[in-house]
Amino acid sequence: MVRVRFAPSPTGNLHIGGARTALFNWLYAKAKKGIFVLRIEDTDRERSKKEYLDEIVYSLKWLGFEWDEIYYQSERFEIYHQYAKKLVDAGLAYVASSDDEQAQKIVNKKQDAIIFKVTPQKIKINDLIRGEIEFDAETIKDQVLIKSDGTPTYNFACVVDDAQMKITHVIRGDDHISNTPKQILLYKALGFPVPEFAHLPLILSKAGGRLSKRKGATAISEFHAMGYLSAALDNYLLLLGWSPGGNREIVSMDEAIKLYDLKNINKTAAVLDLDKLDWMNNQYLKNEDPEKLTDEVIPALVEKKYIDKDNFDRNYVVSLVKLFQGRLTTISDFADWADFFFVREPVIDPAAQEKFLSKDLSKEFGLFIKRLESLEVYDIANIEAGFRAMAKELDLEPKVLIHPIRVALTGKTIGPGLFEVIYYLGIERVKARLGKFIKKEQG
Repeated sequence: MVRVRFAPSPTGNLHIGGARTALFNWLYAKAKKGIFVLRIEDTDRERSKKEYLDEIVYSLKWLGFEWDEIYYQSERFEIYHQYAKKLVDAGLAYVASSDDEQAQKIVNKKQDAIIFKVTPQKIKINDLIRGEIEFDAETIKDQVLIKSDGTPTYNFACVVDDAQMKITHVIRGDDHISNTPKQILLYKALGFPVPEFAHLPLILSKAGGRLSKRKGATAISEFHAMGYLSAALDNYLLLLGWSPGGNREIVSMDEAIKLYDLKNINKTAAVLDLDKLDWMNNQYLKNEDPEKLTDEVIPALVEKKYIDKDNFDRNYVVSLVKLFQGRLTTISDFADWADFFFVREPVIDPAAQEKFLSKDLSKEFGLFIKRLESLEVYDIANIEAGFRAMAKELDLEPKVLIHPIRVALTGKTIGPGLFEVIYYLGIERVKARLGKFIKKEQG
């Protein structure tokens, strides 16, 4: 049975690169009806933090990458020490005492540590993405297994865990390629079967540089907070190095599971293009269930005090969500773009007011209010018909009035259809907002 693992270290948040590695492991397990293991590599006692662990777990669950088994390396120290002792007893590793100067050059401390003897040899692997790779162990110095503070090193703990957890395929970023020959030496020394390796290509910034936690690598939890849908981010991550073929870009995880194979992963680096992510998120938002989307926007509306969380007209909010959802880039856009539906007075953009409301439109606005008041049925179709009839009577192009009315009602120059806006604002608010720009007759 296929068994894969994602092994994050809780010394920082989960970022795009790690999330893609998690996805590609999770997908492979699903595609092969295997097991997806989550292993928390928390051996660094000083840098491992609970808040990072919580963020990683939260983000993986939000993305939908549920694991079948979970392990914590901090709970397995005794196991690592047992295997290190086994190598010492077999003469394949040695204890570095404070009197051993040569050994201390390796561990850089004057306390006991356990070090593996590296034997010069050629090491070959058939990487499932990159093909055959050959390493020369002549360039590898003796490897520390257990540090002088008693903690295991990354490579040693990784090998012991992968073997004990029966990991069949190690799918990880190609920044780990240099670790592979060191780990293979340990697999062989311990008599463990060597798993298959697949090293994923790097993810580069749009400018061509490598992503880092400081530059261009936003935490997954931040993408959630900014209003991206998990399904859209999953789809985007999927395309960072893999393609379903046929120039398709919108692919659900259920479809991906049926199509996914490691051999289809690109060998070249992927490019992180957040504009593409914005486009993809918009595609998913367009097709999201309005009721679900309403659940997503409510917290922001409550935070801005646009609605009372315990007393608001949900059907009204759902109607507004439907009005905007085709235009949204992120969920967060809704509270910003639809603000004029919830506030008493919209904030009018000064440049828009200067451009569209500097001319006296008292006559036109007054006539339009009368048209609205005369409607037998106040609905979108009748509002539009009344407006166009008025424009025709005034011998005006509709656009001459559409923009000024929009700015007066919303404070903005763009938004949903004007007649929909007028309908959902309601006649009383429309009259009040247009009335502000109608000059009172003098004398």
